Amino acid sequence: MEIINQYWQKTLRAAITFWPHLLSAIITLAIGLIIIKIFRKVMTKLIDRKRFDTTLLKFVMDVLIWVFRALLFISIITKLGVETSAFVAAIGAAGLAIGLSLQGSLANFAGGLLIILFKPLRVGDYIEAQGEAGTVAAIFIFSTKIITPNNQSIYMPNGALSNGIIRNFSKEMTRRTDITLSVNHTSELHHVKNIILDVIKNDKRILDNPEPLVLVKDLTADAVLLSVLMWTSNPDYGFVVSDFYQNIKKAFKTEKIDIPASRREIIIEKEVEILSNRKQEH
Repeated sequence: MEIINQYWQKTLRAAITFWPHLLSAIITLAIGLIIIKIFRKVMTKLIDRKRFDTTLLKFVMDVLIWVFRALLFISIITKLGVETSAFVAAIGAAGLAIGLSLQGSLANFAGGLLIILFKPLRVGDYIEAQGEAGTVAAIFIFSTKIITPNNQSIYMPNGALSNGIIRNFSKEMTRRTDITLSVNHTSELHHVKNIILDVIKNDKRILDNPEPLVLVKDLTADAVLLSVLMWTSNPDYGFVVSDFYQNIKKAFKTEKIDIPASRREIIIEKEVEILSNRKQEH
C-alpha cells in the first residue's frame, strides 16, 4: 500500500505541475484556430470583392494557412514542455528525408510559385496544356484545376504545367479565325471570295481592322481550299464561327456554289480471288 501511495503522490504532483502547461496549450490552440479562421474569412472577402489578383490571393492564403498551422503546432508542443531545440533538429532531419522522397511535390510547389509570379494563366482563363483544354477553376499549391467544356475536373501538376507549353486563349482581347472552306474547281474564285466577304460584312461582331482576308490555301485533286481569316473579340469567337458556317452554307446554296463531297476509292484485287481458287483446286 505504501508503494502504491508513493506512486499516487508522484502522479498527483506531476498532474498538478503539468496542468498549467496543458491549459496553456489548450488556450493557445483555441486562439490559433480562431486567428486562422479570421484570416481565412478576410482573405475570402478580398477574393470575392476582386479588388486584387484573385489567383495570387488564393495561393497566398493557402500557403500562409499551412505556415500558421505549423507555427501553431510548434507553439502547442512548446507549451506542453517539449524541448524545441531537439524537436526542431528532429523536424529538420525528417524534413530532409521527406524532401528527398517528395522531389516531385517540391517541383510542383516551385511550379505553382512560377505560375503566380509570371502569370501565364489566371483563374477564369481558357487554356490548352498537357493535351487537355478547359477553364482554369483554381490554382492550388501543388496543382491547377481546370474544368473541361463537358464539365469534367482535371488536376494538372504545377511542375509539368509551368515547364510545358500553355496555350492561353483568354490572354488577348481579340482572336483570329482560321476557317478552311472547299469549293469545286469549276467555281469562279473571284465570285466565291465576294460571297464570303459579303457574309463577313453582314456580321457586325467581325472587326474591320485588321481587315478580313480570303486566301487560296491549297489545290487538291477534288477541290480548291480557301482560308478565311477574320478577327473578333475573344468572348464572341465561338458564336461568330458557328454563325459564319451557318450563313456561308445558306449563301453558297443561294448562289449555287457546290461544296465537293469526299471521295472514297475501293480497290478489289482480283489476284487474291484467283489465288484462293487455286488453293481450293489443290
